[in-house]
Amino acid sequence: MTLAGLFDRLQRGNLVASKRLTGMAVAAFAAPFFLLGTAGVRINSSPSLPLGFYTETSDKGARLIEFCPPEPYGSFMAGRGYRSAGNCPDGGSPLMKPVIASAGDIVEISQRGLAVNGVLLSNTAPKSIDSKGRPMTAWTSGQYRVAVGFVWVASTYNTWSFDSRYFGPIPTGIIRNRLKPLLTL
Repeated sequence: MTLAGLFDRLQRGNLVASKRLTGMAVAAFAAPFFLLGTAGVRINSSPSLPLGFYTETSDKGARLIEFCPPEPYGSFMAGRGYRSAGNCPDGGSPLMKPVIASAGDIVEISQRGLAVNGVLLSNTAPKSIDSKGRPMTAWTSGQYRVAVGFVWVASTYNTWSFDSRYFGPIPTGIIRNRLKPLLTL
């Protein structure tokens, strides 16, 4: 059957063929993402990191992690549309963020941004409103020594990233995977 013939059949109301074609299209589109995910490859399209492919690593020192944000921040982010749908408990997708501070480091948060061990990180100044003009609440300004079992995460790539400047340190127990770049732009 030619492509024109297939579309003629669909136009004549062949519901079964229409459903079959739709199912095949969805499967063909979703299959590569499923296969990449089962192979430990993550696709990043968010502006918090360079666009591209990242792969799981067993290196406990890897400074890029994947995690579901803790509550109430996960639901807050999902409700505001900061994340796409995914498999986190709040219904959103996991975050991929660089670890900027680990146990023993000193993090200072101020209107200027996040500083780690006295070094101010670029693009980390907290915003008082989000990109749609809705109010944002930053983590309380001050100095914090990172406790054992916690890390701070932040993107220096995107000034609008929702990260530890808003939700503070995260427990290492919620880290799903450690990642490394595979192919990025």
